[in-house]
Amino acid sequence: MPLDPVPALLARATERLERHFASLPPLAASTGNFAATPGPGSAPAAQAALEEVLEAVATRLADNYPYFHPLYAGQMLKPPHPVARAAYALAMAINPNNHARDGGRASSEMEIEAVRHIAQLFGWTECLGHLTSSGTLANLEALWVAGLSAPGKRILASAQAHYTHNRISAVLKLPFTPIPADDRGRMDLNALEDELRRGDVGAVVVTLGTTAMGAVDPLHQVLALRQRYGFRIHVDAAYGGYFRLISAALDEPARLAYAALHQADSIVVDPHKHGLQPYGCGCILFRDPSVGRFYKHDSPYTYFTSHQLHLGEISLECSRAGASAVALWATHQLLPLLPHGEFARGLGQGRAATLDLDLRLRLDARFEPLRAGPPELDIVVWKLAAPTPRQAAALAQSVFAACAARDLHLALVELPLTWFQAGAGAGTVTCLRSVLMKPEHQAWLGQIWDKLSAATTEVLRG
Repeated sequence: MPLDPVPALLARATERLERHFASLPPLAASTGNFAATPGPGSAPAAQAALEEVLEAVATRLADNYPYFHPLYAGQMLKPPHPVARAAYALAMAINPNNHARDGGRASSEMEIEAVRHIAQLFGWTECLGHLTSSGTLANLEALWVAGLSAPGKRILASAQAHYTHNRISAVLKLPFTPIPADDRGRMDLNALEDELRRGDVGAVVVTLGTTAMGAVDPLHQVLALRQRYGFRIHVDAAYGGYFRLISAALDEPARLAYAALHQADSIVVDPHKHGLQPYGCGCILFRDPSVGRFYKHDSPYTYFTSHQLHLGEISLECSRAGASAVALWATHQLLPLLPHGEFARGLGQGRAATLDLDLRLRLDARFEPLRAGPPELDIVVWKLAAPTPRQAAALAQSVFAACAARDLHLALVELPLTWFQAGAGAGTVTCLRSVLMKPEHQAWLGQIWDKLSAATTEVLRG
């Protein structure tokens, strides 16, 4: 791993923070916080014990894939930016709770500002929103509001939407119907309209960036259906939301979908995916601030110190890490969400690496990428060329293992066979999948290809 700049930067920032609390009486050594003054004789033993535990932690953490490295290209794991790591760790010296301003005075303000930055990315200036511990919780809130807005009505989502929408609907006791996807993994509009004609749909979940293959549902066309049938549109952009910054560089269907994003009723995005944040940091936004009425509740002790909006009054979660808000705010200060800024360039580099890999696969007879065309965002899927799906699946498993032996880490995914071979009939096939979401993937694509090619040659030779 390269030399980590965070510890030195964090040490200096911690000293500055400590000076702001210098007027407080010293604490006993047992607390371990930066303001504590160790007792005589106890500090060396305590420090040795601490060091021993951290060495054990480092040893345990070594049993991991190298998620931080460009040769890890399997799942949606992107290292947080150093400023996010440092700001998060700095905030933990205070350990704020953003449920109420009592517990997170500064970090609550930072959350409000950071959420405003994300809302502006989607074209909203007035909305209701907050951070969550995950995209799952954010989607839960969106469907909860949908259920309260249209009690008992069905939730529809693509069969390629994240599996949690089905689970969440069950938790909320709302009927759920999956909609078939086309050969690009997008929601099939004809199948969607068939369900809408029944007149019992309360909300449609539109996914901008499916987790299996990065497909972008045709939001602009779903909006036209909303005009005729009347339903809420919730956009699950947990993975793909930040691509709004570079949507002009995407293919036309995705570009049109992102251009219509501001017309959705609610949007979820995960800063802990493309947003360079530590896990967990999700975000839920509602276009109509009046949905805050659904959250209204009374507390005998939580909200007595301020007449301003408490984030806990518009959230289903109570205790929430203020450190997540601090890290996100700091990242936005260093890397503003601008179409031509450094953050956007990083997205573009991952996208360029994706198109490069897809083109190489299409030019190599050993592989069969999606027959409908190149990826929409930064996920590439492909199958191994083989006479039968079972043989293709076995080859995918073997290539997956052979790549890992070369320190290249991919993923496996099960997709319909017809997406790769026209007229192949029903059934699925195990494929290889690569998420090229790190900016460094563009520079490393040559090495990634060399390792994949060598691993495939080894497997095919038996």
